Amino acid sequence: MAQPPTAQLDVCIVSWRTRDLLRICLQSVVGRPEVAQIAVVDNASGDGTVEMVASQFPTVQLIANRRNLGFAVGNNQAIRAGSAPFVLLLNPDTELQDGALASLLNTFSEEPRSGAVAAQLLFADGAIQPSCRSFPEPAPILYDALGLARMFPNNATFGRYRMTYWDYSSRRDVDQPMASAFALRRSALDEVGLFDEDFPLYFNDVDLCYRLRETGWRIIYEPRAQVIHYHGQSTRQVRTTAVLESHRSLVRFYRKHYRGRIGWLGYTAVTLGARLTMYPRAAFARLAQAISS
Repeated sequence: MAQPPTAQLDVCIVSWRTRDLLRICLQSVVGRPEVAQIAVVDNASGDGTVEMVASQFPTVQLIANRRNLGFAVGNNQAIRAGSAPFVLLLNPDTELQDGALASLLNTFSEEPRSGAVAAQLLFADGAIQPSCRSFPEPAPILYDALGLARMFPNNATFGRYRMTYWDYSSRRDVDQPMASAFALRRSALDEVGLFDEDFPLYFNDVDLCYRLRETGWRIIYEPRAQVIHYHGQSTRQVRTTAVLESHRSLVRFYRKHYRGRIGWLGYTAVTLGARLTMYPRAAFARLAQAISS
């Protein structure tokens, strides 16, 4: 069936053990006039997600993986399943607010060479969720690791990595927004490629943003597009694994993009620091999970 002229956006959702939140997410997306197709990729949740989507949302294209293939592979599956000129990557623990999709599409129209547009993420209580960072270059990473960002959050130098100095109230170009509600121009993806599947869980979005920026595409944060984000509902189920994978992915990112730029000494310092801190942080995450369970 032909899509109405306003249907310009394919929505891609990768789900893992978030059935009830996914239901809320889909309820906020289904029927929006901007949406051409919704694809849900379930990574072997085993919690009734597949059955729920099939029975309650029959218009959604459902891809049920037999094992957990990760965030990068799942998004690539969903992106390839559609053909609309724009793609919205949406976490299953999100809820679209009215006008969000129109604001994202308007930004693409208004901003030249915009390859990606990120929505403003809100906590459940309506507070703005910090959702953008700079690329993880050595100096900002070091300031963050030393606690200088927490000591001087309003300082644009020390708070650069997590962008703690900024109030998220205005449209601006950014390096790497969270991919929880992240729209992409399909022609930009055609140019730079899809997610690098060597980053299964973390830094795949950072890697994609880096490749977009390196080829001249802009990445824009749009506060008029608001999305509630019930933060971290999948990864909190495997906190220890998530911490370890995050540090490993940082090392992969440096190996791919920075090793030639910062030299052997800089590369060694960053990767050694990541490896030395990953196990204490993983142990702390395991303890926190045991206390909260």
